[in-house]
Amino acid sequence: MDLCTNSGNPVQEFYVRFKGPEETPFTGGLWKIHVELPDQYPYKSPSIGFVNRIFHPNIDELSGSVCLDVINQTWSPMYDMLNIFEVFLPQLLRYPNPSDPLNGEAAALMMREPKAYEAKVKEYVAKYASKEAVDEAGEDTESEDELSSAGSYESDGEQPAGTMDDV
Repeated sequence: MDLCTNSGNPVQEFYVRFKGPEETPFTGGLWKIHVELPDQYPYKSPSIGFVNRIFHPNIDELSGSVCLDVINQTWSPMYDMLNIFEVFLPQLLRYPNPSDPLNGEAAALMMREPKAYEAKVKEYVAKYASKEAVDEAGEDTESEDELSSAGSYESDGEQPAGTMDDV
């Protein structure tokens, strides 16, 4: 994927709206994801971060950094951004790995009290993952030039887990 600005230079940084996967505690959530492509892309994986808050063992609650060891270890130039938003991130939310946490509180709660973990995830979704929260997320740090369309997928009005939408 090669996104360009008006000047014709490749876009190295953009935002994507990401919907929580169905049949998970993240269902109904909407997150603004910051994507930064390294100079070596597609040979090196992109940097991904949640702008609005999420409660998950493998995502730092304050910075939004994603523990993407799986992506980094399995990354191939054959992958593209759709792989990240339609496969990797939905799988990360669907199957958290509490043994490799960036958020120790979420990992501990998930292992000790799964029902309480699920309740807290849903609380965060309601509080921080609405369309309004996404619209307000990172307002001070972006301009219209930085927001890019990364595409979307629709089938009979339903969208699969982790689709990309225009920001």
